[in-house]
Amino acid sequence: MENLVQYLLDEAILWIPRVIWVIVIFVVFFILAKIIKRIITSAAERLKFGENLTSLFIRANSITLTIFGLVTALGTLGVNVSVLVAGLGLTGFALGFALKDTISNLLSGILILLYRPFEKGDCIKISGYEGTVVSIDLRYTELDSEGNKVLIPNSKLFTDPITVLQ
Repeated sequence: MENLVQYLLDEAILWIPRVIWVIVIFVVFFILAKIIKRIITSAAERLKFGENLTSLFIRANSITLTIFGLVTALGTLGVNVSVLVAGLGLTGFALGFALKDTISNLLSGILILLYRPFEKGDCIKISGYEGTVVSIDLRYTELDSEGNKVLIPNSKLFTDPITVLQ
């Protein structure tokens, strides 16, 4: 019994500094995410980005820093992170291939929000659909066409010709 207690004390002495470093790493990445959130928010206000685009950048920043913090913390604990990073790369490739249409709509939505070829309230015509832009989301753009709700995928808006009516 005495050997077990001694063993547990020895292991605790070994692991306590590692756990403290893991906590410090998480706190540093959390503070870094908050600082970058403020930078993104102020830059977006100066550049007059929309709320959707700013929110997307903030979320992407938060997720990225959380993943980096987690991988760094696991490396500090002694986990072989190279296998984990390789697995994340393969998973990212598979998800990217499986969700290529959704990702295409998302990136097209970002570019539409960034370049603003039309804005909320404009009357547009695309591929036989005509209506007033009600909202521009990251995946779809909603049109009001004679009282009907029409959702146009952003990738179609980005690739097909758009007529902005006066």
